[in-house]
Amino acid sequence: MRGKNFLAFAVSCLLAVAVLAQGSGDKKMMSSTKSAAAKAVVWPAADMKWEDAPDAPPGVKMVRLWGDSTKGAFGALEKFPAGFTAPLHSHSAQLRSVIVSGTLIHGPEGKPEVRLGPGSYLVLPPGYRHTTACDKSSDCVFFMEGNGKFDIKMVEAPAK
Repeated sequence: MRGKNFLAFAVSCLLAVAVLAQGSGDKKMMSSTKSAAAKAVVWPAADMKWEDAPDAPPGVKMVRLWGDSTKGAFGALEKFPAGFTAPLHSHSAQLRSVIVSGTLIHGPEGKPEVRLGPGSYLVLPPGYRHTTACDKSSDCVFFMEGNGKFDIKMVEAPAK
């Protein structure tokens, strides 16, 4: 089982890199990608330290891969505990994610929920209102990249 999880993780990470590189048409980004390739980063999963994610609900953990999510653009591995739910909210920055393990449940406002398993891709534009949950059968781990500071803007329930 451990080998299967590692393979799913490796495939998801490679997919994330390919998708993010393909989505970037900016010449500055492409040149920075070339210079980044000259400085290899090798970070075994066993050496990664999960910490509480700043500006996120309790129980949400992250590993910072680059940048600083409290200040601007960033890349991170995120983990939601099994059964986690977040009510209707939005974010100020565009967020792109690739699911590594578990089943993330994405609920676009006014539309049916979508279950996203390993290898699934999700892009959330700024201001996009949605709910987020993690299936109760296992934790959800996903790669996330933001083009700006991470925040959560809760949508208040209408007054009754």
